[in-house]
Amino acid sequence: MQTSGKVNNTNNLITKACRKNFNHKKLTMSKQLGLFAFTLTAGLMLMAGSVQAEPTTLTLAVNSELENTERNVRDSSGATLTPEDQKESRGDRKITAAIRQSIVKDKSLSLDAHNAKIITRNGVVTLRGPVENSAEKIKLQSIAEKKRGVKQVDNQLEPKAP
Repeated sequence: MQTSGKVNNTNNLITKACRKNFNHKKLTMSKQLGLFAFTLTAGLMLMAGSVQAEPTTLTLAVNSELENTERNVRDSSGATLTPEDQKESRGDRKITAAIRQSIVKDKSLSLDAHNAKIITRNGVVTLRGPVENSAEKIKLQSIAEKKRGVKQVDNQLEPKAP
């Protein structure tokens, strides 16, 4: 029992010493410093938030390569197939994946050809998008026709140059 009394007495002495040495001014100073830092940060955030970049305008020439309004209107009419029209049947997905893999592996094709749209519905493959020339158009059609399960290829690829 004497040992536990000594421990309790030691704890009481430590507690009293901490209370004596505790400085309320230091605590107040740290609170003031924290408040100052918070105010400074909030002010900087408000100032930074009010700065806005000047709006930039992008104007496209009517015959520019980037100007594709007519194509977008055509696609939104529902008359032509878009990638959203891809069938979700397992066979159609496999055909599309096989064609895409063959196209991507062919390093002789342009970036445009690698990004051609491939839409498969019930074994009928539609190829759409720009390609560099008519040779690429023919090559992509040939790749698609060779794949197992393809019944027909509707080649709507658009060559940039003849």
